Amino acid sequence: MKDSDSMEITERIRRITEMESRYDRIRLTLHAAGVCPGRLDSVRGDIQALSAYYEGSLWRKDFEADEAGLLPPDLKRGVLSEDGVYDLLSDYAELNDRLPESVQKEE
Repeated sequence: MKDSDSMEITERIRRITEMESRYDRIRLTLHAAGVCPGRLDSVRGDIQALSAYYEGSLWRKDFEADEAGLLPPDLKRGVLSEDGVYDLLSDYAELNDRLPESVQKEE
């Protein structure tokens, strides 16, 4: 393996780990938002970052690297679940749309 390949895998793991953390924060916040809708505002930046990742080319490249067996087997990778990310973003949008305007913030 070339140094550039190793650096690419390291960067890929860092990115997946970061997005996985964002995914988890959003998921937990959506669960709690039923009790306290104002908490949604705390994950707007995570939503924007996760959405940009998922809709951009990096998610697909990371997904393909995982399919090719290039990632460590013990890497937490729920964020690479196509349905999981789509469903999470959809749930956020649906919940946000149901909130009164006084709770919603400009994105």
